Amino acid sequence: MDYQPRLDDIQHILTAVLDAPAQLQALPPFAEVDTDLMQQVQEEAGKFVASEIAPLQRIGDETGCRFDAGVVTAPPGFRQAYQAFWQGGWPSLACATEDGGQGLPSVLEAVLYEMLSAANHGWTMAPGLLHGAYECLKHHGSEELKTRYLEKIATGEWLATMCLTEPHAGSDLGLVRTKATPQGDDSYRISGTKIFISGGEHDLSDNIVHLVLARLPDAPAGPKGLSLFLAPKFLPDGSRNPVVCERIEEKMGLHGSPTCVMRFDAATGWLVGEPNRGLNAMFVMMNAARMHVGLQGIGLLEAAWQKASAYAQERRQMRAPGPRKSNEAADLIAEHPAIQRMLDTQRAWIDGGRVLAYRTAVELDIAKHHADAARRERAQRWCSLVTPVLKSAWTHQAFHGASECLQVFGGHGYVREWGIEQIVRDARVAMIYEGTNEIQAIDLLVRKVLPDGGAALSALLDELAQEMDASQAAQAAVLHRFDAVRKLAVQLSQANAQQAELAYWVADDFLRAVALALLGWAWTRIGAANGTTGIRWAAPARALQHWILPEFEMRQQIIREQLTQAGAQAMLAA
Repeated sequence: MDYQPRLDDIQHILTAVLDAPAQLQALPPFAEVDTDLMQQVQEEAGKFVASEIAPLQRIGDETGCRFDAGVVTAPPGFRQAYQAFWQGGWPSLACATEDGGQGLPSVLEAVLYEMLSAANHGWTMAPGLLHGAYECLKHHGSEELKTRYLEKIATGEWLATMCLTEPHAGSDLGLVRTKATPQGDDSYRISGTKIFISGGEHDLSDNIVHLVLARLPDAPAGPKGLSLFLAPKFLPDGSRNPVVCERIEEKMGLHGSPTCVMRFDAATGWLVGEPNRGLNAMFVMMNAARMHVGLQGIGLLEAAWQKASAYAQERRQMRAPGPRKSNEAADLIAEHPAIQRMLDTQRAWIDGGRVLAYRTAVELDIAKHHADAARRERAQRWCSLVTPVLKSAWTHQAFHGASECLQVFGGHGYVREWGIEQIVRDARVAMIYEGTNEIQAIDLLVRKVLPDGGAALSALLDELAQEMDASQAAQAAVLHRFDAVRKLAVQLSQANAQQAELAYWVADDFLRAVALALLGWAWTRIGAANGTTGIRWAAPARALQHWILPEFEMRQQIIREQLTQAGAQAMLAA
């Protein structure tokens, strides 16, 4: 069974739960973007994804990419699908019209990439970095570079890469050694090796635009000495730039996406942004990528759930316990509590994740276009705090939840025939790339919560509390978790002055607690839109309360015990 977009669910969350069309129409660029237009775009996107991309999922995994003396060939059908994708205007949904884009809201792009990831994660890796590359070049590129490359990237005619990692330097970019030597004509010669480069070489597009971190000759050591350069596969005169793919990695999953080792042999490139401020420019691309990885998590979990749910409705085994059911239904495994618990739990993560992810996409546009500076600031606060939570918690759930969905199949899930094992393998990498989930947790706690004593996070939670319109019991539980998160943030900030290492020990637990608090809030929004959960939403809402949210108390207790231990150690040290 190929993935099929659940457009009714998506549309319901956008309109009934989030009231996204009305919020977006209040922004000048989107005054003409109403509910009907948004629904039309989603429907057409769903048709394209279901008919052109989803059927390539299995062949991409089984055939994979082929490497031959530096040349990489995509699996059968991949190039044709990509050409149809960019020529259909799909990469340019949220790009500015003056750059060849369609000028539509970011949330439509978010929905598209969620569906693409669910349908075929390997194929989607190719265009996955386009929007980040577009934003990076638009905000930091010279006029000459934008004239030459921006529209090609915006439309997706040319694909792009992000070349950061080197063999000796994973997440520690301060160790980057790739050199950039000025040539006296605004160009540079770039020399060095980069690894784990998704789509570093392929035949999907006629050119590939590499964005490369490197050091100038007089650059200071560490991350403050990095500059960003644009080095295309083919130069403006049509000649081949000496950017060489040495090999592609043999991976656990994502066989349809070439993960390349790239060697730059004095390749020609041009500076993007200011010298020695490459990370500032690159973070624009990385932040966009992190939100998209969160959407990958939601999409992959949706795809796994669809397969498991369909199988459970067909597979017959021993009679389910409990009140007698009709003979036709009694022996379906979908009637067994253990199966219902697994499926309903994943549904709760998917639906709640969509509320948070789509809200993040709406806030991105509010941060760019709202007339009120204070509202723009609140939107930016949301994106800053929620993006690492989305990336970490929902990619974690994509892998572990997909594994639960595989369990529904029993032994059949462990063989290739049903396709669920591919989703499990493909999903695992999302916990690693674009900043590991541990780095996301450190980013949230150490960089964004501790410096202001949790003030920004507390303000965000206050805002969400004011938005709630749910039953008194649901509100009380959400407010209890919000209050607990605030207290933990203050306590960790106070303890950090005495023992800075503590935050790194509990960062994962803190992020998980925040994710659960936000998930609980998201479901109050769903409940309010459905009269405290209609029939479709009742089972996952119940699963949320029984099987997911109790984890919050556990995470809270872990952090409290670490705080207590840190206090005792501080007294001993004194």
